[in-house]
Amino acid sequence: MPEGTVKLSITEADRFRLRNFVDALIAADELEIVETPTELADLTSHMDGNEKAVLFQKAGPEEAEIIGNAGASRSRLALAFGVAEPDLLPELLKRLATKQPIKTIDKDDAPVQEIVWTGDEADFTKLPIPFQHGRDGGPYLSATLDFTINPETGMTNLGCRRMMLRGRREAGVDLNAPSDLRAIYEAASGRGEKLPVSFVLGAHPIDYVAATMRVPVDETELLASLRGEPLKLVKSITNDILVPADAEMVIEGYLDEHGYVEDEGPFGEFAGYYGVMKKNPVFHLTAITKRSDALFQTATISGPYIGRTDTAVLNTLKSEAVVWRALQTAIREPVAVNATGAGAGMFNLRISMRPRVPGEAQNAIAAAFGCLANVKNVFVVNDDIDIFDNDQMEWALATRFQPDRDLVVQGGMRTLPLDPSLYGARVGSKAGFDLTIPNDKRSSIEFTVPAPPTMSGEKFESVRAALEDGPKSYEQLMAAIGTRDGRDVVLALDEIRSEGNLSRLKEGEYCLSDKG
Repeated sequence: MPEGTVKLSITEADRFRLRNFVDALIAADELEIVETPTELADLTSHMDGNEKAVLFQKAGPEEAEIIGNAGASRSRLALAFGVAEPDLLPELLKRLATKQPIKTIDKDDAPVQEIVWTGDEADFTKLPIPFQHGRDGGPYLSATLDFTINPETGMTNLGCRRMMLRGRREAGVDLNAPSDLRAIYEAASGRGEKLPVSFVLGAHPIDYVAATMRVPVDETELLASLRGEPLKLVKSITNDILVPADAEMVIEGYLDEHGYVEDEGPFGEFAGYYGVMKKNPVFHLTAITKRSDALFQTATISGPYIGRTDTAVLNTLKSEAVVWRALQTAIREPVAVNATGAGAGMFNLRISMRPRVPGEAQNAIAAAFGCLANVKNVFVVNDDIDIFDNDQMEWALATRFQPDRDLVVQGGMRTLPLDPSLYGARVGSKAGFDLTIPNDKRSSIEFTVPAPPTMSGEKFESVRAALEDGPKSYEQLMAAIGTRDGRDVVLALDEIRSEGNLSRLKEGEYCLSDKG
């Protein structure tokens, strides 16, 4: 065994294995199992809009096992982190702040290298790769995590992107969107150098969350932190890149030095539409390593049910983490953040806060605008609104917002180029919606939400005695004499009224005229 390596026990090897997470999905009733044979072109129709993850037990002619939609709901991501849904973002932030050790293991102890295909054996068409959308340019690997070493820093970069098959040993890799891998590749191709890449296929949802983050560290450290436990890595077979030893499979190779030369696309994009044809680099396959019982993974990316796709839900956590950190310096009491899945996990953002002084909601809006280019529409509410409840958000927009007073629009801002509403423009605009209630209005009756009576209050011998004590609401008067009927209070008030000694205050309380 090489110096500096450790032996990996079976228990440790499987703790973050995707197949074991599938078992957790079954226990949580979060998985639909398709037992009948399913063609690869038919997988998407089973997954689109499905509220559950889907396990195909007999996919394609080889009757392969394929899992899809594994990370396509907030409840499943919470399950992956071992917390309840409301605790998901706090748990993520806590883990980000806690470093974990990283260990390198020997290939003989790495489950992901139980089977190794190199040379002619390394063949993309041996994998059950689905054809997802009717106008896609070909079959795509849609759930691959790329591990790359930045030659300039020596640090590992981790990302998540798709690969379009071009043949047995070539694929197009989408590097058009701004990303660390794009910058690393363009620098390498500018030097006329190939860029080695190892793609993990079949990973725990936490690994995909890590791949969405952009943190200025060696991102294997980020992966270890989010797992919350020591991370075991193994060196790839045909390059020097370290990858998780517990993955289902790894696709090794390199991006050639020729740059953006190959037509790639169309493909369903995360915003719910097709992406246009692009020029992209070409990936050359050198090896495939995998477990002997590897579970193939695919991800949902586009279609009419964006809020139930892997990409949108994974984007939500990244967006929320970035915005939360910005809010902590911009306002005094942020409460919660929700980047909606239906907004592709980034475009539409909701913020709950406790405003202390006028203008804090606008400060929250400005912070969200500036900290993340992808954010486009920001809705800020008081903490009485559940920002994960669409009906409550609609209600707040309908009853607390005046466009000429509460709308903030900022133009000329950097945005995400893949936003189809830009029509190809390089900059865009953002909108903020201040749905908060001014502090001096919070306790007023026009912003008090009606609720069933509780009949709580001080007891008195009579309605008159209660009013002699001071103004009372009708509910307080009922509580005063211990009635849950109410008609007896009507009669008592009518008697006092007939004496000309009954008045009402601004918010409806009854009082004796000489007490009012």
